[in-house]
Amino acid sequence: MGPGAGVGAAYTSGAVPRYAAYEPKELTGLLSRCRVTLVDVGSLRDPKDLPTNEVATEPGTRAVQATAIDRRIAEVLAAAPSGSDLVVASMSDAGSSERLRLVAAKGPHYGSGTLYSPSTRQDGLVQSADLTVTALTAAGVPIPESLGGFALRRGKEDSNSEGAAQDRLRHLLDFDQASHEVHPLVPPFFNAVVIAQIAIYLLTGVVWRRDFGSIDLRLRLLRVTRRVAVIAATIPAATFLANLLPWWRFPIPAVSAVFTVGLFVAVISAVALLGPWARRITGPLVVVALATLLVVGGDVMTGSHLQISSLMGLQPVVGGRFYGMGNVTFALFATAALLLCIAVSSHFVRRGNPRAAAITALVIGLAAVVVDGYPGWGADGGGPPALLPGLVYLVLAILGIRMTWRRGAILAAGTIALFLLVGFLDSLRGTEKQSHLGRFFRSIFEGGAGDIIIRKLQQNIDILFGNYPLALLVPVALVFVIVILARPTSWGSRSLQRSYEAVPTLRPGLIALLITLTIGFAINDSGVAIPANGAIIAVPLIIAVSVRVLEDEARGSATTRASRRG
Repeated sequence: MGPGAGVGAAYTSGAVPRYAAYEPKELTGLLSRCRVTLVDVGSLRDPKDLPTNEVATEPGTRAVQATAIDRRIAEVLAAAPSGSDLVVASMSDAGSSERLRLVAAKGPHYGSGTLYSPSTRQDGLVQSADLTVTALTAAGVPIPESLGGFALRRGKEDSNSEGAAQDRLRHLLDFDQASHEVHPLVPPFFNAVVIAQIAIYLLTGVVWRRDFGSIDLRLRLLRVTRRVAVIAATIPAATFLANLLPWWRFPIPAVSAVFTVGLFVAVISAVALLGPWARRITGPLVVVALATLLVVGGDVMTGSHLQISSLMGLQPVVGGRFYGMGNVTFALFATAALLLCIAVSSHFVRRGNPRAAAITALVIGLAAVVVDGYPGWGADGGGPPALLPGLVYLVLAILGIRMTWRRGAILAAGTIALFLLVGFLDSLRGTEKQSHLGRFFRSIFEGGAGDIIIRKLQQNIDILFGNYPLALLVPVALVFVIVILARPTSWGSRSLQRSYEAVPTLRPGLIALLITLTIGFAINDSGVAIPANGAIIAVPLIIAVSVRVLEDEARGSATTRASRRG
């Protein structure tokens, strides 16, 4: 009933076999004719939020329009047959602002609580595709596997008291408000992060020169550079922790978001730089890497609530992913895991126990692979095939086993085999539980794989050329690291060469990280985001380690000169 419902009920030919205009007096009879009836109860356009080229056509203010819609909903509720399930859904935005929209259900299949769909795994958050599947399920129509949605069901049940209802409303309003407020902050946030990263690279290039300034000035510059680098590396974990506080409820959300992120940056930085471990060359690195690992890993293991509507997390209004490891979180998680492997394994290598170092790195790395790949946690089909090769390379390097062309070919073949095996096993699971890798593997046999590949390439191209700051960080960071690895005795990397001596597994660890980020870039959709976001924590922490070596040398040199004068 109604034009909007006609669009929703149309066949592929455009025909609507049973259509009627909305007429309150005929609702009782019309609602009894079919197993499923779609009703257009009107549309709402916010006069204050219209695009500049749109002229308001709906009469009255937003409140007046909403009142008319409420009246029609009440008429449908009153006329619906006894025992019916009724779903009210807002299918479009009221203006130019992108926002989450209302879905409410009532009837025998629903009760008190919030709606739930396996497509999001988030109570109170569903997709429009879920509405299609819900309608088709009610009509007894087979569900095309390409739809991607699931029938709505009741989520967590509550007491249905007034207090419980208010809590539900507060939860849903927070969902919408956080999503609405964070969305416009994401581009300037990444712009600022990229600018800060490049500034740190430039500052590092200055302090790495041995002939720059007096010893006292050099010491101060080294200390500032090291601390700034550590602080910069804490930002990703802080952006997730910021969602522990309802920053979006404050009068100026942009300010409160910056303040909240800054608060957690200060906490993590203080722990990293002020604790007794700060005297160790890898102490701050361990703290920041462990904090990132625990925050990201702990979040995906407990429902991905911190990621939702965070500056570096998942954006519900975009509708890409709602749980588990996305490309950004995988990059941060995998990088943190490998950095932690580097620090811990170096401790055992310095003590002359490479076997313990290899076992420790293997345990940390495999734990990260499980968290990333387990369907109930990270649910990341493309993560383990990227992380495992880097981990294997690092373990072999720790044990002193050289990487020959033959071993490299075996490792590459094993990576491809693992990728195919994970995809095949994932494709055998139910549609409800498959990751994007399983769906891709299934499409190889059912057709449509070519379209998926083209779409993934287009996504990478869009990111590469549509997000210039993030795209710029990829070559800059890669050149920075590759030059260091390829020319360990050049003027810009002598300090890192000495860091290789102080942290024995740092160089193979960086190669392992490069392997993981490169494979992740190659096999994941929007994969270009993986090396860029991995660099956000990897490069500053590498800089912090190398600068700490220079700082210790400069301090020792100053002490020696002072003793000679005496």
